[in-house]
Amino acid sequence: MTPEEVGERMVALLTAAETDAPAEGEITAGVSGGGPGHERAVVDVPAARWWAALDAARDPGALGCDFFDWLSAVDELDEGFTVVAHLWSSRRKHGLLLRARLSRENPVVESVIDLFPGAAWHERETHEMFGISFSRHPDLRPLLLPPGFEGNPLRKEFVLASRVAKAWPGAKEPGESEAGTAKRAPMRPPGVPDPNEWGPMKGKVPPPETRARRVPGDRPARPAAGDRPVRAPGDRPARPASGDRPARPPREDAETPAAALTPPETPAAPDAPAASQTPAASQTPAETPAAETAAAAAAQVRADEAAAAKAPPVQAAAAESAASEAAATQAAAEKAAADETPAPEASGTPPETGTPPKTGGEDA
Repeated sequence: MTPEEVGERMVALLTAAETDAPAEGEITAGVSGGGPGHERAVVDVPAARWWAALDAARDPGALGCDFFDWLSAVDELDEGFTVVAHLWSSRRKHGLLLRARLSRENPVVESVIDLFPGAAWHERETHEMFGISFSRHPDLRPLLLPPGFEGNPLRKEFVLASRVAKAWPGAKEPGESEAGTAKRAPMRPPGVPDPNEWGPMKGKVPPPETRARRVPGDRPARPAAGDRPVRAPGDRPARPASGDRPARPPREDAETPAAALTPPETPAAPDAPAASQTPAASQTPAETPAAETAAAAAAQVRADEAAAAKAPPVQAAAAESAASEAAATQAAAEKAAADETPAPEASGTPPETGTPPKTGGEDA
């Protein structure tokens, strides 16, 4: 049977039984939430028909709800209490929720332990937690609370004394901030009284700090456009001329001239002619390779000094090092040119390097 069919069948059974007893309340049926496979038929009955409703649901020829699942209650504040019982049919595989509304002044309903003996503990727990009495129950002594406990903990007006006498561990209360003062007044959960009105700190807790709001008249008015001071043309400092501006230092990431990065190529001064070369027939001191090398080295030194003056500080050191090497090369070339003398005219193959040439008189 579907939940709708179970509810309609239950209402029909209770309505048919009203011919013998007058109706004391309305009987309605509905369907709970939970989705397909979890929804249940919900039937609301008057408190006077509570025992009769569970007896009709247990009847094997009607709904066959032979398994008692649980019984409890809900605090509805000014509307009283709602007693709820859940039954299940082990043969037809359908469930049923029965509900009855009780007044807050006299919450009493008939016990069903003669129909379902397993309901005895559920009724004892509901009695001590909500203060609901079950008539014809033989033993409504406390089940969970210690002897001498006062009050009903699951009633919404029950004061949670531990929340007042001891700081709540874990997360902060709503409205509190870890940075310090709360931006708004903290909210108290149901059943938690104001510590300044109840408990050991009564009258000792200062009220929460509230940030004062600015009144519209407290903010100074903004001056109108005509009331603002006008700046005279001479009050503004003059902009410096182009010639008075300080020179901008060279950028460090500027490109370095190729002459400053490339070391000068200085040809080596030959000490003696190579073995495979034949000296020229006639050669003057001005045309010697050492003199040409010295002139080229001097020109390179001047070029390196000019490039070093224009190069950035990071690259000036490299250019200065290259200039020093060129100056040393120039000094060596000048020394070689001073020591060099024009070679005599000769014919034939020159002697090997390092061997003094032989004259004609020695051959004779």
